[in-house]
Order: sequence, then C-alpha cells, then structure tokens
Amino acid sequence: MPTRLQIAKSDIIKYFKSQPRQVFDRSDIETILRDQRQFWRLANATTIRDFIMFLTKTTQLQTAKFEFPHRRIVKYTWGDVPLYTLLLSLRDGCYLTHYTALYFHQLTDQIPKVININFEQAPKPRYPSLELDQGKIDLAFRSRTRMSNNITEYNGHEIRMLNGQFTGQTGVIEMRGPEGETLRITDVERTLIDIAVRPEYSGGVFEVLEAYKRASNRVSINRLAAHLRAINYIYPYHQVIGFYLTRAGSYRKSQVDLLRRFEIHHDFYLMHQIAEKEYSSEWRLFYPKGLG
Repeated sequence: MPTRLQIAKSDIIKYFKSQPRQVFDRSDIETILRDQRQFWRLANATTIRDFIMFLTKTTQLQTAKFEFPHRRIVKYTWGDVPLYTLLLSLRDGCYLTHYTALYFHQLTDQIPKVININFEQAPKPRYPSLELDQGKIDLAFRSRTRMSNNITEYNGHEIRMLNGQFTGQTGVIEMRGPEGETLRITDVERTLIDIAVRPEYSGGVFEVLEAYKRASNRVSINRLAAHLRAINYIYPYHQVIGFYLTRAGSYRKSQVDLLRRFEIHHDFYLMHQIAEKEYSSEWRLFYPKGLG
C-alpha cells in the first residue's frame, strides 16, 4: 500500500515547480511542510527529516553541502541550478567580489582559482582610539596581512567566504552571469577599490595595476570617489588608488585630481611586508620596487 507521501508526490512536485526560486534552506522546507501538511494529507508523524529524505530519494530535490571551517551550510535545490545562484544563496545579501569581480568585469585575462564571496559585518561604532598615527601604520604594514581561511571546496571549485567591513552594500549591482542567472557583484568602481585595499585576494599588486589600466575607458572616477567616501576607511586607501591611477598612465589629470582632493596626513603602503621599497612623494606611498 502506498504511503501518504507517495500518494501526495505529484502534488508536492507541482508545488515545488511553481516556486519562483530553486534554492531552499532546511527552515524553508520545514515551513512548506507545516503549511502544506493538511492539504497534502500527510501524517502528523511525518517529520522534516522524513520529508527531506523522501524528496531527495524520489524527486528532483538535491542536497548541496558546504563544509566551511567554522560553519557547515546545507542547501537544497530543486533540480540543477547555476553555480553562482547557489553560491549567492549561502548568506543573505552576499555578493561576488575581488578577483571574481575582476573576472566578470573582464579586467583580467586570468581565471581565478578561488571564487570570492563577501558577506558584510554589522556596522560598528568608530572610536577616537582608532585614529591613525604613523607608528601604528608602520607597525601594521611590517606585519603579514591576515588572510581568510574560510574556504571550502564544492564540485571542483574553491569558495572563499569573506566577512568584510560594513559598507551598506556600496557599489553592489546586479548583472547577468554565464548561465543567464542574476549575479550580485561589486561594480567596476567598487571592485577597483576592493582590489586596491586587498591585493592578496586579487592576484597581487601587479595584477591590480593591470586592472586599473584596463578599466580606464570604463570607470567613473567620480563614482569611485563617492564610493570611497561612503565606505570611509580608517586607513588612507585614497593614496593607494591615486597611485594606481597615476601609475596606470591612462587617466586624465582631472580624474586623478579627484583623488588629490582627499587629505594626505601620513606615509602609507601599497601592500604589507614590502621587501624592496620605492617611494612616491606625490602620494606619500611605499610600493614594491619595479612596479609599473
């Protein structure tokens, strides 16, 4: 004799096919079971575990597991879904960034080995004790930069989930992905900021300089400067960005002048732990010897 789940199977499939999305959390499926149990005439003894097991064995429902070092994330998909649709469902409001964004904006010829996804931290108060002095800057940039180890592997792809500074989603846009899916991704201007701030997630400073050269006929420096003011970094990353614009050699003086409007009070660094330094007096910036 067929079970009640088996009797209701065609209605369950019809329901999932009618949904506007294809990716679900366990809690989503639990809500569906609770709301539809009476209509599908399922036994009260049918648990969420029973329901999911039945669906994964007899329907298109698939399980996707992401074993991040400090958190396991399990998603359920109705049939096959584009990779980036699945990845952008991992955390609410997350978006593609750094080298991954460079790739989608065609600012690099390289195919990144790691897919970078950013999930913003909650906003934090800015305390006076965090104001800069030269000694603190020098000490910080003599040390190795901290790299996120929040990486997992999924279907042959390395996925890095970054927990970035709160920006209120500054410069985050939607664009079409390789399978026609909707991508949440940083725009060109925000991408140029991010890669300047964290070149380690972007192929290194030489790759960053190349991206600035390629972006010269597509970027709005007005918008970039507005993004930079909105994010309001403690460190003077406007000096880094101004240096890249100057060194790229393809930006108009009026564009570079928009970065010169930011005040310069300290010497700064293009990256951490520079072995052989050169110095730009224009931008008060130390950078690796031979860059550009």
